[in-house]
Amino acid sequence: MRRPIDNLKNIMTKLSGERAFTYLAKANELARTRGIRIISFGLGQPDIVTFRHIRDEAKKALDEGFTGYTETWGIPELRQCIADYLNERYDAHVKASEVIVTTGAKTAIFLAIASYIGPGDEVIIPEPTYPAYAEVTKLFGGKPVYIPLRFNIDEGFRIDIRNLEEKISERTRMIVLNNPHNPTGAVFRPEEIRKVAEIAKEHGILLLSDEVYDNFVYGDVEFYSVLEDPDWRDYVLYVNGLSKTFSMTGWRLGYLVVAEEVVKRIATLATNVYSCPVSFAQRGGVAAFKGSWKPVEEMVALFKKRRDRMYELLRDIYGFEVWKSAGAFYMFPRVKKLLDKVDMNVEEFVDFLLTKYGVLILPGTAFSETEIGQQYVRFSFCTSIETIEEGIKKIKTAIDDLLNEGRGA
Repeated sequence: MRRPIDNLKNIMTKLSGERAFTYLAKANELARTRGIRIISFGLGQPDIVTFRHIRDEAKKALDEGFTGYTETWGIPELRQCIADYLNERYDAHVKASEVIVTTGAKTAIFLAIASYIGPGDEVIIPEPTYPAYAEVTKLFGGKPVYIPLRFNIDEGFRIDIRNLEEKISERTRMIVLNNPHNPTGAVFRPEEIRKVAEIAKEHGILLLSDEVYDNFVYGDVEFYSVLEDPDWRDYVLYVNGLSKTFSMTGWRLGYLVVAEEVVKRIATLATNVYSCPVSFAQRGGVAAFKGSWKPVEEMVALFKKRRDRMYELLRDIYGFEVWKSAGAFYMFPRVKKLLDKVDMNVEEFVDFLLTKYGVLILPGTAFSETEIGQQYVRFSFCTSIETIEEGIKKIKTAIDDLLNEGRGA
């Protein structure tokens, strides 16, 4: 007899979640049961403890008893800090009343999609992609429509504008844009962003723009925000957060920026989901924006050095086509040549590295529901240069061993 507890909605059986956490759990279990050290290039989480001035302000808030509910959309001071930051950087003319503070950027994504997408609605998503956009779309009965990013070794990953336009239908309600991009590390050119914005406006389509990595941009690359378009209020749902910029992943502070007349309606949904963001964490968020940005600058400079070293090492490995990422903290090499040579699929290869050599990377299939994911792996460089060197040395040894065994010959 079937138990009532087993009668989950059919859609719940189709959601896959964020597989990075699945692989992390597997790595932790291996470390626990086999007593081995795992070198992880898995999660996208800065390895730097949240800056002291932020922690101190949160502690102060606790000592002062600032531990109750706050406004659903966030405390006024934090909303104003976010508006000031966006206006100083992008001349966006954002008002504090157009900001909703959320429990992480992922919640901002949830609120944005839940507020606009229903059964049968289509959401265009460049792929590979961060999984949350498609998962939330499916949860509310919508249909993810994927457009593969174009890749070449010299220019990296680019938006296929023609394909995007061809995929627009009468059911298209939203286009998702993540820039800088997870998992590829791309920073899309300003002309690409402007063209996507033009298409959205021309067709009356919402643009969900996730810019959570906006401070992780390396070299001479130009970053363009959708908030630089003076018409952003007409069509943009803007997502960002404090997790990456201020190394505050566990604090769960994100934000959604939308036209003022929409804020109250979305905040009503937020009230029913989580009541409000954590009170004392928000005080830490105020300190993050108001305090010195030198620690952020130092962290980004450090991550650039890590990226450079990882690139130098990966490009020397057989079968890896490596483009030097321009933003975020990921590298996304194409490994199809290697996989064909050793007669493995990408998940078998990732499992082999983890179980035999103690090195965790993520398969491209964690970021793709189509064949494109079978060709790539993702590396996070949120770890020391010494660990990067040690881990990639082990990967090179593993690949040499596979090739010497003659697999696929």
